[in-house]
Amino acid sequence: MDAKLFDAAKAAMARAYAPYSKFSVGAAILAEDGRIYAGCNVENASFPEGWCAETSALGAMVTAGATRIREIAVIGASALTTPCGGCRQRLAEFGAADTPVHICGPEGHRKTFRLGELLPAAFDKDHLG
Repeated sequence: MDAKLFDAAKAAMARAYAPYSKFSVGAAILAEDGRIYAGCNVENASFPEGWCAETSALGAMVTAGATRIREIAVIGASALTTPCGGCRQRLAEFGAADTPVHICGPEGHRKTFRLGELLPAAFDKDHLG
């Protein structure tokens, strides 16, 4: 995993808005265009209306015109802060089964999964006929 990807995810985590859960998460996507797009979780008093870090990073990526994920780093303070189920599906829309998903903690890289490991048998555009 590239150090710039980790640094971007860590910087995003530091900007998380998590006054309710106190659980800050950051994510950084390396897109096929070679640029890094970061996001953090943004909570809302009306649960579950907040945004996950991965969703924020995807929004930044798509807004900039990129549509394919090369790899992603997700950082949180717990043992393995993996993307939630909804974010796994969102990542699958823009990634592939072999897209690396690097799980990090404040100290650095902890484990890498492939997106297909996190979301086997993903629902995709081929299911829509």
